[in-house]
Amino acid sequence: MLHTEERLSSDETQDMARQACIQDCLECYSTCLETINYCLRQGGEHATPEHINILMDCAEICRTSADFMLRGSLFHAYTCDVCAEICIVCADECAPFSADEQMQACADICRRCADSCEAMVEEME
Repeated sequence: MLHTEERLSSDETQDMARQACIQDCLECYSTCLETINYCLRQGGEHATPEHINILMDCAEICRTSADFMLRGSLFHAYTCDVCAEICIVCADECAPFSADEQMQACADICRRCADSCEAMVEEME
């Protein structure tokens, strides 16, 4: 019996998940860099060294994770695992600034990136 919907193969499903994770990592990378500039302009609690450092860490691990996935590195699950952890910390650091649109956007993409990266890790287990 023919079905109107074709099932995607496991490889196609994994590739779609990888592409979505790459996009989330790149968006998180970009948003964290924009947020660093925003925080430095705001000053005060936004610009504490600890806050800026976690944003920098998050941006860099997101860039690295995207790079590992784009190159098809056998080690991408490791970078995704660390990326998910750092993204969660970064989201938790940005979330208290809930009235601030830029900070909330950063927290949101960090959480989405963490979810995508966790899915990549689970795929490799």
